[in-house]
Amino acid sequence: MKTTRKKKNEEMRAEYDFSKAECGKFYRPLDKGYTVHVTKKDGTTEVKHYTLAEGAVLLAPDVLEYFPDSESVNEALRSLIQLMDKMPAKKYKQKKSMAFQVAEGKRE
Repeated sequence: MKTTRKKKNEEMRAEYDFSKAECGKFYRPLDKGYTVHVTKKDGTTEVKHYTLAEGAVLLAPDVLEYFPDSESVNEALRSLIQLMDKMPAKKYKQKKSMAFQVAEGKRE
């Protein structure tokens, strides 16, 4: 049995017009949450607000390249915690500045 595949057209269809498109028009940082308004067929509008679940963490894109899933992030953090436990705690002492008091004398 022979199967044939349709050749994918690499060009954009004529009915798609992106000449007035704006890059990032609807972008909003996910960590601040977002609101979705859904208009139903009967004319009512349903409003839902979404935020990150408690304990959810967003990774920066450069970090995401190295940690593609939760398991890899947790493994790396557990390794870091073990290293922290083995390192001696450093106590940083701030040097106290020697404040000199200038005595006021009587001028004659």
